Amino acid sequence: MRRFGALGCVAALVVVVLIFGGWYVSVRNSLVGLDEAVNRQWAQVESQYQRRFDLIPNLVRTVQGAANFEKSTLIEVVNARARVGQVQAGAPAAGGPPTASNLPNDPNAMAQYAAAQQGLSNALSRLLVVVERYPDLKSNQNFLELQSQLEGTENRIAVERQKYNEEAQKYNTRIRQFPASIVAGSKFPPKAYFRGAAGSNEAPSVNFDFGTGTGTTSTTGTR
Repeated sequence: MRRFGALGCVAALVVVVLIFGGWYVSVRNSLVGLDEAVNRQWAQVESQYQRRFDLIPNLVRTVQGAANFEKSTLIEVVNARARVGQVQAGAPAAGGPPTASNLPNDPNAMAQYAAAQQGLSNALSRLLVVVERYPDLKSNQNFLELQSQLEGTENRIAVERQKYNEEAQKYNTRIRQFPASIVAGSKFPPKAYFRGAAGSNEAPSVNFDFGTGTGTTSTTGTR
Protein backbone atom coordinates (compact mmCIF):
# COMPACT_ATOMS: atom_id res chain seq x y z
CA MET A 1 0.00 0.00 0.00
CA ARG A 2 2.80 2.35 0.89
CA ARG A 3 4.41 1.61 -2.45
CA PHE A 4 1.23 2.47 -4.32
CA GLY A 5 0.85 5.59 -2.19
CA ALA A 6 4.38 6.72 -3.06
CA LEU A 7 3.77 6.07 -6.73
CA GLY A 8 0.54 8.06 -6.52
CA CYS A 9 2.40 11.01 -4.99
CA VAL A 10 5.05 10.86 -7.70
CA ALA A 11 2.40 10.69 -10.41
CA ALA A 12 0.56 13.66 -8.91
CA LEU A 13 3.80 15.61 -8.72
CA VAL A 14 4.56 14.84 -12.36
CA VAL A 15 1.10 16.00 -13.37
CA VAL A 16 1.53 19.26 -11.45
CA VAL A 17 4.95 19.85 -13.02
CA LEU A 18 3.56 19.18 -16.49
CA ILE A 19 0.63 21.54 -15.93
CA PHE A 20 2.88 24.27 -14.55
CA GLY A 21 5.42 23.74 -17.34
CA GLY A 22 2.72 23.95 -19.99
CA TRP A 23 1.34 27.13 -18.44
CA TYR A 24 4.81 28.70 -18.17
CA VAL A 25 5.66 27.93 -21.80
CA SER A 26 2.32 29.26 -22.98
CA VAL A 27 2.67 32.54 -21.10
CA ARG A 28 6.29 33.02 -22.12
CA ASN A 29 5.45 32.42 -25.76
CA SER A 30 2.66 34.99 -25.58
CA LEU A 31 5.08 37.53 -24.08
CA VAL A 32 7.60 36.82 -26.81
CA GLY A 33 4.88 37.41 -29.40
CA LEU A 34 3.94 40.75 -27.84
CA ASP A 35 7.58 41.74 -27.58
CA GLU A 36 8.14 40.98 -31.25
CA ALA A 37 5.04 42.97 -32.20
CA VAL A 38 6.50 46.02 -30.44
CA ASN A 39 9.87 45.52 -32.11
CA ARG A 40 8.25 45.13 -35.50
CA GLN A 41 6.25 48.31 -35.10
CA TRP A 42 9.27 50.21 -33.80
CA ALA A 43 11.08 49.20 -36.98
CA GLN A 44 8.29 50.89 -38.94
CA VAL A 45 8.78 54.09 -36.93
CA GLU A 46 12.53 53.96 -37.56
CA SER A 47 11.96 53.36 -41.26
CA GLN A 48 9.85 56.50 -41.66
CA TYR A 49 12.24 58.63 -39.62
CA GLN A 50 15.12 57.31 -41.73
CA ARG A 51 13.22 58.24 -44.88
CA ARG A 52 12.87 61.81 -43.64
CA PHE A 53 16.51 61.84 -42.57
CA ASP A 54 17.54 60.80 -46.10
CA LEU A 55 15.32 63.43 -47.77
CA ILE A 56 16.93 66.36 -45.99
CA PRO A 57 20.26 66.54 -47.91
CA ASN A 58 18.36 66.89 -51.20
CA LEU A 59 16.08 69.49 -49.66
CA VAL A 60 19.06 71.48 -48.38
CA ARG A 61 20.85 71.31 -51.75
CA THR A 62 17.75 72.46 -53.58
CA VAL A 63 17.09 75.37 -51.24
CA GLN A 64 20.78 76.23 -51.13
CA GLY A 65 20.63 77.04 -54.84
CA ALA A 66 18.34 80.01 -54.24
CA ALA A 67 20.14 83.34 -54.37
CA ASN A 68 20.89 84.88 -50.98
CA PHE A 69 19.00 82.18 -49.07
CA GLU A 70 19.35 82.59 -45.31
CA LYS A 71 22.42 80.58 -44.40
CA SER A 72 21.54 80.44 -40.69
CA THR A 73 18.30 78.59 -41.46
CA LEU A 74 20.13 75.97 -43.50
CA ILE A 75 22.78 75.56 -40.81
CA GLU A 76 20.04 75.01 -38.22
CA VAL A 77 18.54 72.18 -40.29
CA VAL A 78 21.93 70.57 -40.94
CA ASN A 79 22.84 70.72 -37.24
CA ALA A 80 19.46 69.33 -36.17
CA ARG A 81 19.88 66.44 -38.61
CA ALA A 82 23.37 65.80 -37.22
CA ARG A 83 21.96 65.63 -33.67
CA VAL A 84 19.46 63.01 -34.80
CA GLY A 85 22.29 61.00 -36.31
CA GLN A 86 24.28 61.21 -33.09
CA VAL A 87 21.34 59.97 -31.00
CA GLN A 88 20.75 57.09 -33.40
CA ALA A 89 24.40 56.07 -33.39
CA GLY A 90 24.79 56.36 -29.64
CA ALA A 91 21.52 54.78 -28.54
CA PRO A 92 22.36 52.48 -25.59
CA ALA A 93 21.37 48.89 -25.99
CA ALA A 94 20.01 46.52 -23.38
CA GLY A 95 22.67 43.84 -23.13
CA GLY A 96 24.11 44.52 -26.55
CA PRO A 97 25.98 46.98 -28.76
CA PRO A 98 24.57 50.49 -29.28
CA THR A 99 21.68 50.48 -31.72
CA ALA A 100 18.53 52.56 -32.19
CA SER A 101 16.54 49.32 -32.29
CA ASN A 102 16.97 49.03 -28.51
CA LEU A 103 15.49 52.45 -27.78
CA PRO A 104 12.11 51.04 -26.67
CA ASN A 105 13.89 49.34 -23.75
CA ASP A 106 15.38 52.60 -22.44
CA PRO A 107 12.97 55.44 -21.51
CA ASN A 108 15.79 57.99 -21.20
CA ALA A 109 17.24 57.11 -24.60
CA MET A 110 13.75 57.20 -26.09
CA ALA A 111 13.20 60.69 -24.66
CA GLN A 112 16.49 61.89 -26.15
CA TYR A 113 15.58 60.38 -29.50
CA ALA A 114 12.16 62.06 -29.45
CA ALA A 115 13.69 65.41 -28.50
CA ALA A 116 16.23 65.21 -31.33
CA GLN A 117 13.53 64.31 -33.85
CA GLN A 118 11.35 67.13 -32.59
CA GLY A 119 14.28 69.54 -32.96
CA LEU A 120 14.68 68.43 -36.56
CA SER A 121 10.97 68.91 -37.18
CA ASN A 122 11.14 72.43 -35.78
CA ALA A 123 14.19 73.30 -37.89
CA LEU A 124 12.47 72.02 -41.03
CA SER A 125 9.39 74.02 -40.13
CA ARG A 126 11.35 77.25 -39.95
CA LEU A 127 13.21 76.52 -43.18
CA LEU A 128 10.02 75.89 -45.12
CA VAL A 129 8.46 79.09 -43.82
CA VAL A 130 11.50 81.03 -45.01
CA VAL A 131 11.20 79.40 -48.46
CA GLU A 132 8.01 81.41 -48.95
CA ARG A 133 10.15 84.48 -49.60
CA TYR A 134 11.89 82.90 -52.60
CA PRO A 135 9.66 82.73 -55.73
CA ASP A 136 12.19 80.73 -57.74
CA LEU A 137 11.88 77.86 -55.26
CA LYS A 138 8.10 77.80 -55.45
CA SER A 139 8.20 76.65 -59.07
CA ASN A 140 11.26 74.40 -58.73
CA GLN A 141 10.22 70.91 -59.83
CA ASN A 142 12.74 69.21 -57.56
CA PHE A 143 11.45 71.20 -54.62
CA LEU A 144 7.85 70.30 -55.45
CA GLU A 145 8.79 66.61 -55.55
CA LEU A 146 10.52 66.90 -52.19
CA GLN A 147 7.42 68.65 -50.86
CA SER A 148 5.25 65.68 -51.76
CA GLN A 149 7.67 63.15 -50.28
CA LEU A 150 8.21 65.09 -47.08
CA GLU A 151 4.52 65.67 -46.49
CA GLY A 152 3.75 61.98 -47.00
CA THR A 153 6.59 60.95 -44.71
CA GLU A 154 5.46 63.27 -41.91
CA ASN A 155 1.99 61.76 -42.05
CA ARG A 156 3.36 58.21 -42.00
CA ILE A 157 5.60 59.05 -39.04
CA ALA A 158 2.57 60.15 -37.03
CA VAL A 159 0.64 56.99 -37.94
CA GLU A 160 3.50 54.61 -37.17
CA ARG A 161 4.24 56.27 -33.83
CA GLN A 162 0.63 55.85 -32.79
CA LYS A 163 0.66 52.19 -33.79
CA TYR A 164 3.89 51.68 -31.87
CA ASN A 165 2.37 53.14 -28.70
CA GLU A 166 -0.62 50.84 -29.07
CA GLU A 167 1.60 47.75 -29.32
CA ALA A 168 3.74 48.95 -26.40
CA GLN A 169 0.61 49.41 -24.28
CA LYS A 170 -0.54 45.85 -24.98
CA TYR A 171 2.87 44.51 -24.03
CA ASN A 172 3.25 46.66 -20.90
CA THR A 173 -0.22 45.74 -19.70
CA ARG A 174 0.47 42.04 -20.14
CA ILE A 175 3.79 41.98 -18.25
CA ARG A 176 2.18 43.74 -15.29
CA GLN A 177 -0.78 41.40 -15.04
CA PHE A 178 -0.64 38.58 -12.52
CA PRO A 179 0.37 35.80 -12.93
CA ALA A 180 2.10 36.71 -16.22
CA SER A 181 4.23 39.17 -14.25
CA ILE A 182 5.90 36.18 -12.56
CA VAL A 183 7.05 34.85 -15.92
CA ALA A 184 8.04 38.29 -17.24
CA GLY A 185 10.34 39.12 -14.34
CA SER A 186 13.38 41.10 -15.48
CA LYS A 187 13.62 39.29 -18.81
CA PHE A 188 10.74 41.28 -20.28
CA PRO A 189 11.33 44.94 -19.29
CA PRO A 190 8.63 47.58 -19.93
CA LYS A 191 8.67 49.35 -23.28
CA ALA A 192 9.06 53.12 -23.39
CA TYR A 193 6.29 55.07 -25.05
CA PHE A 194 7.02 57.46 -27.86
CA ARG A 195 6.09 60.87 -26.48
CA GLY A 196 6.02 64.14 -28.34
CA ALA A 197 7.00 67.53 -27.00
CA ALA A 198 4.79 68.95 -24.25
CA GLY A 199 1.62 70.46 -25.65
CA SER A 200 2.00 68.88 -29.08
CA ASN A 201 -0.84 66.54 -29.91
CA GLU A 202 -1.18 66.84 -33.67
CA ALA A 203 0.69 65.25 -36.54
CA PRO A 204 3.35 67.43 -38.21
CA SER A 205 1.76 69.55 -40.94
CA VAL A 206 3.55 70.91 -43.98
CA ASN A 207 1.81 73.43 -46.24
CA PHE A 208 3.65 74.49 -49.40
CA ASP A 209 0.74 76.36 -51.01
CA PHE A 210 2.75 79.50 -51.70
CA GLY A 211 0.58 80.63 -54.59
CA THR A 212 -1.78 82.44 -52.24
CA GLY A 213 1.00 84.04 -50.27
CA THR A 214 -0.14 82.27 -47.14
CA GLY A 215 2.08 79.19 -47.22
CA THR A 216 2.92 78.11 -43.70
CA THR A 217 4.55 75.21 -42.00
CA SER A 218 3.78 73.96 -38.54
CA THR A 219 5.32 71.03 -36.72
CA THR A 220 3.93 69.26 -33.70
CA GLY A 221 4.52 65.90 -32.08
CA THR A 222 2.41 62.90 -31.27
CA ARG A 223 2.64 60.64 -28.34
